[in-house]
Amino acid sequence: MSQRPVSDVIRDKSFVSVPPSTTVREVAHLMKSRHTSAVLVVDRRHLLKGICTERDLVVHVLAADLEPATTPVAEVMTRDPITITPDKPFCHALHRMYEGGFRHVPVVDEVGRPLGLLAARDALQLDAVELEEDLVRREEITVIL
Repeated sequence: MSQRPVSDVIRDKSFVSVPPSTTVREVAHLMKSRHTSAVLVVDRRHLLKGICTERDLVVHVLAADLEPATTPVAEVMTRDPITITPDKPFCHALHRMYEGGFRHVPVVDEVGRPLGLLAARDALQLDAVELEEDLVRREEITVIL
């Protein structure tokens, strides 16, 4: 699992990106409707400028008593987040998350355009797939024996 390239992990996974002027309330609604815990913030050229996570909303909006309807996401996002390219192994992304103490890593191309978003929970999903594959193999061996 951990040696799988990041490109395999993000394949067929959508992600949400918004311009910096999007209000925090709009971001929260997008997170809810798209069942995601983070959105990527991009400029007009679709280059990554930041990431806004549930934690950012709690710490930088709610706890700071900001008004969600009028606060632009650019004011509360994490600027210039650590990123990863799709050719790197997934374990490298997990290591970056662990070392940095965060749960999301944007996947970007060589110029900084987002291609996807990795979340720590992706590791659990991959483990579940591998466990299921292992159980099927064991069942096949049992049938043969």
